[in-house]
Amino acid sequence: MEGSSYTTAVLTLLLCMHTFSVSKYSAVAAVDILRASQNIKNGSSIVSAGGHFELGFFSPGRSKNLYVGIWYKKVPKKTIVWVANRETPLGTTSGLLQLSSNGNLVILNASDHVVWSSNSSTSVEKPVLQLLDSGNLVVRDETDSGPENYLWQSFDFPGSANLPGCKFGWNLETGLERYFSSWKSADDPSPGSYELHIDRKGFPQLIVTKGSVIQFRAGPWNGVRFSGTPELKQNSLYTFGFVFNDKEVYLHYKLHNDSIYSVILLSTLGYYQLWTWIEKSQIWQLYPDPQGDYCDRYASCGAYGSCNPENSPMCQCLDGFEPKNKMEWDVADWSSGCVRKVQLNCSDGDGFVLHPGLKIPDTQGSWFDKNMSLDECKRVCLKNCSCTAYANTDIRGSGSGCLLWFNELIDIKELNKNGQDLYVRKASSEFAASVLAKKEKIKVKYIIIPILLTATMMIGVCLWVIWKKKRPKKVEIAEITRINLENDAENGNVDGDLKLPLFDFATLANATNGFCTNSKLGEGGFGPVYKGMLEGKEIAVKRLSEDSSQGLKEFKNEVSCIAQLKHRNLVKLIGCSVQEGERMLVYEYMPNKSLDSFIFDESQSNTLDWPMRCNIIDGIARGLLYLHQDSRLRIIHRDLKASNVLLDCEMNPKISDFGTARICGETDTGANTTRVVGTYGYMSPEYVTDGIFSMKSDVYSFGVLLLEIVSGKRNKNFTHLDHNLNLLGHAWKIYMDGNLFELVDEVIAQSSQEYEFEVFRAIQIGLLCVQQYPADRPTMATVVLMLTSEIPLPQPKQPGFFIERKLCQGNSSSYSSNYLTTTTMVPR
Repeated sequence: MEGSSYTTAVLTLLLCMHTFSVSKYSAVAAVDILRASQNIKNGSSIVSAGGHFELGFFSPGRSKNLYVGIWYKKVPKKTIVWVANRETPLGTTSGLLQLSSNGNLVILNASDHVVWSSNSSTSVEKPVLQLLDSGNLVVRDETDSGPENYLWQSFDFPGSANLPGCKFGWNLETGLERYFSSWKSADDPSPGSYELHIDRKGFPQLIVTKGSVIQFRAGPWNGVRFSGTPELKQNSLYTFGFVFNDKEVYLHYKLHNDSIYSVILLSTLGYYQLWTWIEKSQIWQLYPDPQGDYCDRYASCGAYGSCNPENSPMCQCLDGFEPKNKMEWDVADWSSGCVRKVQLNCSDGDGFVLHPGLKIPDTQGSWFDKNMSLDECKRVCLKNCSCTAYANTDIRGSGSGCLLWFNELIDIKELNKNGQDLYVRKASSEFAASVLAKKEKIKVKYIIIPILLTATMMIGVCLWVIWKKKRPKKVEIAEITRINLENDAENGNVDGDLKLPLFDFATLANATNGFCTNSKLGEGGFGPVYKGMLEGKEIAVKRLSEDSSQGLKEFKNEVSCIAQLKHRNLVKLIGCSVQEGERMLVYEYMPNKSLDSFIFDESQSNTLDWPMRCNIIDGIARGLLYLHQDSRLRIIHRDLKASNVLLDCEMNPKISDFGTARICGETDTGANTTRVVGTYGYMSPEYVTDGIFSMKSDVYSFGVLLLEIVSGKRNKNFTHLDHNLNLLGHAWKIYMDGNLFELVDEVIAQSSQEYEFEVFRAIQIGLLCVQQYPADRPTMATVVLMLTSEIPLPQPKQPGFFIERKLCQGNSSSYSSNYLTTTTMVPR
């Protein structure tokens, strides 16, 4: 693939960078200076002395408007780093940039009216405009080139981009703030919704706002990095610095190699990111993104809540606190935060609990002293009854400086590395209670527990004897599925009361009209499925046939898995039956049957617009996340596909068929098997070839399913006139070519402009899920976050099973229906 098209795909879909087609005009001036007697017209430009930057007229993207801007001269796809007339574009193809005799820079329209001015307040006799190799556009006296004497400079009025050497922050003497504001869109450079500031309320910190609302907070500078950016460290490419004194507060960075091109960009979606141009690959490369997960959303866990994306749930209350609203907390709404279990009593003598490795809380309204020691800091906090926590302002060495909080602690994140220590105030009575609790635990451990164990064993023996005498002689299969199922290597280690109702054969036969043909919904690898009525509710009964491709193992597996799961995106198992040699599962009835009956059917697919498909994708993702992370058991489905996703009356998706699922321990993420089961086209490469399955195997299947939902085409047996790739290969090819519309189903393509960003983003997420190597694929927690937010997405790598194949005459078709399993045994 050509480098230019690759760059287009990267800049358009990942960076939201400001790119546009190369102008039909060529630069007619190759000098870096413009004098008062000269001007620049549309089609001419000036270039910095070293040839790094160019200043001229441009039209971004599909816009017809004309702007004056600066871009990298040697980067093929022009990347805009500054725009003069962001809010006052020229609506025609003609315009003029000139320097007035008093040193004022102006843009004139076709009628010679000023549409933009630099509004320089100081005048000189011989003003010149110069474009420097730093990308800074300056107005100065021709006889004086010193930066301290610039009459005006573009670095004082940044747009959405920050270049090396540009100060970002405050001049405290003049009151000038240099801040970033995003573009409205790739076609409109006028100020968008997001702004990046150094916030001076309290101890200075870096924040991204949308209007007046904080969206993201990188935290204060701690001497090494911003508190919430653990990945920021000194390296061979660039160096960051933060200046904070009586005159200035600003961030700056510099490159160690002047021949490298780099820019910090605030994207249209509010993400600030460092990009570096890779000459060899002809692409912009993103360096570690500080806004990468749910916990980077501002105040995601509310007051006194701490967020960790690797925990389940992600939000936890700090030590000494409890959820303010337990009901909301239990359904993953953490916005109300936490409250103290015991209120502080300043006169009683409070203490502090150390919380290490954090992004420290919001510092608005905080107090600081950069010369105070940590011990002094603690004493000052103790003396003030309103002080809630303290920390160092500088973590270098043994730490120095004092930072105090006097309000609620908000926006705390637990970091895996490079975190900061925070000392949170706690009531003295809680410390005393902790000591007492430890003593009580010791007493219970050595005295009470042995007594309870002995009594429990005696009661258990008595109950077992009674049950043994009273149980029926012939329990046959019922003995297997009743409260405790047998465990084996295939199922993992499962125990506990399933509390699953057992129906007798007669009840289910009566509910389905004797399993008559008219009640039959369909038939698959498991056997027939019947619709029935039980206690006034519609049910679906899956009946294991004698010649089924699945057996007792799959039956036991499904019962042991799904009976203990409750989630709105998982099909509900009502009960089972094991009488008279039968094995049957009873489910809630899904009136809209399975997903494949919609997306792969020409007439039915017309009813699925993008919002409906988006809801289905999101629901499947949340169901998988529950299986992998949030349920009592950690479950790998192993056969996720369109026919195993059922749709209720409101078209909400529910994952079904757990016959081949595997239960793992709390810390397990996968296993190895010699019995590979699943469906061709959905199974991951490592599972098919080596029998290695993991949660990332389900992620792969989800990615395939996502691409099928977007395209309306099956991965298996997919055909195209131009190549012999499967659906994954086709999606990868057009992604790299930048032609994503080719993949989109015609039904959603009709409203593509309205949902274009969402649809293209979904395709990219699908490609991230089907990457060749499991380590490259995101977790389902990250997938859900990517689907429900606008966090930047990484560049996907080549998908697994990206191969050309020779097609045979005639495509085989597959049949699926509601509640059915079609399991393919892969030969070993």
